[in-house]
Amino acid sequence: MAVDSEPERLGLRYLTLAYRVRKVVDKHMASSGLSLARWKVLEILDAKGSIRQKALARELGFAERSITQAVESLASDRLVERRPDPADGRAKLVTLTDEGAAALAAGTEAGAEVLQRIFGTLDRKQLASLDKLLNVIDDAAGEN
Repeated sequence: MAVDSEPERLGLRYLTLAYRVRKVVDKHMASSGLSLARWKVLEILDAKGSIRQKALARELGFAERSITQAVESLASDRLVERRPDPADGRAKLVTLTDEGAAALAAGTEAGAEVLQRIFGTLDRKQLASLDKLLNVIDDAAGEN
């Protein structure tokens, strides 16, 4: 992709940086057996309790096949439990296990430490400016 304009250049720089920060966060969360994506699944389960797989997929914006694979992986690591929904035996409920709650806590702490290290280099004014800019970009991306 040829970069012809300042918005394109900065957009590509932002995407590259976001990818780099995510890799650093994933690396630090790995000690708890999580990545940012796996952490997000556990975070939703922690907040919502038992939830149908289909609803979990919607919450995350995942395709149903992708959430099935993610839940199977988390279940094989005993971080979540899957069982039939008593209201509809065809549906599966996903629940956070005690091991999952412990991994979530450890992953949250590891992620917070690295984000504090990265974003803690900014002063309050810079953080406020970044927050405003991220809101503008988020609005322009149409994800609100």
